Amino acid sequence: MKQLPKILASKTKIRFQDCDPLNHLNNSKYLDYLINAREDQLIEHYDLDIFENAKKTGTTWVVGSHQIAYVRPANVMEIVTIESQLLHYSKKQLLVEIRMYNETKTELKAVLWSSFVHFNVLNGKAHEHNAHFIALFENVQLPVAETNFNERVKSLRMMTVS
Repeated sequence: MKQLPKILASKTKIRFQDCDPLNHLNNSKYLDYLINAREDQLIEHYDLDIFENAKKTGTTWVVGSHQIAYVRPANVMEIVTIESQLLHYSKKQLLVEIRMYNETKTELKAVLWSSFVHFNVLNGKAHEHNAHFIALFENVQLPVAETNFNERVKSLRMMTVS
């Protein structure tokens, strides 16, 4: 398997309809922006369309848990950079980190750790990853030094200029 990027990045614009009266991205909308960016990045960089995969195989990933830190507001019409990476995988689970920055990555906006469970929609049970996915995960996994979410957020905050 060829070497694939471990950190995926894309840019998007914060839209008016997703903002609160202060013109800040609504807290619940961060999840939409972060998860949508990850889905698009998987298609673009890994040729992995999770919805097509579900249709073909009857398996997909469901959210087990989210941990999110809102560090600085994202503002209406602001261009943001969203990065994501696979921190850890096991037979049936993934741990993904997704970060939102300002466009130039000098200001951290939010950090999300999402745990995903590989799931068989046909029998309604957790499902082991196949050899193809395990090979992909081995290729792209990029662990971080921090094992605790709050420590990770603190470390990322110290890495940004602002």
